[in-house]
Amino acid sequence: MEHQQSVQPDSAHWKQAPVAELVDFIVSRFHSGHREQLPELIRDARRVEYVHAGQPRCPVGLTEALEDFYQELESHMTKEERVLFPLLVDGRERDARMPISVMRFEHAYHADSLKAIQDLTGGVEPPAHACTTWRRLYTNLQRFSQELGRHIQLENEVLFFNASQEAEGAHDA
Repeated sequence: MEHQQSVQPDSAHWKQAPVAELVDFIVSRFHSGHREQLPELIRDARRVEYVHAGQPRCPVGLTEALEDFYQELESHMTKEERVLFPLLVDGRERDARMPISVMRFEHAYHADSLKAIQDLTGGVEPPAHACTTWRRLYTNLQRFSQELGRHIQLENEVLFFNASQEAEGAHDA
């Protein structure tokens, strides 16, 4: 991985990093990662639902939930990459206020979608009879959930917070 800095939002590096560096990190680390993770999760969910249909705790509906989530997340990331991030990199924090508000709302929606997926999978805990694919699916689903949580936290608590502070400072000046 190119960036060795912590992805924790309390990292002093990210709180002080230039906006362009933070945006590049978010896109390369998280957006690219989610675009790789979700198709694999969907493929494995489809396989598990097909092979284990009718078995106890089979996550019926998981494939559809993940496909819907992928569409939502792809739309969200595209809006960030094409609209919000260019505004922030250009120092146009005041113009970014509404897009930031929309992104925060969508972040909350993503958290709700993840909660629904956790409920559907029984807390993302595979049953004792789960096959290798089922176990891999749940391991990767947990990893995806953690990565998405870090991603959202970094945007909300660092990128968006800093932009809001800059917009307020520009407003006061």
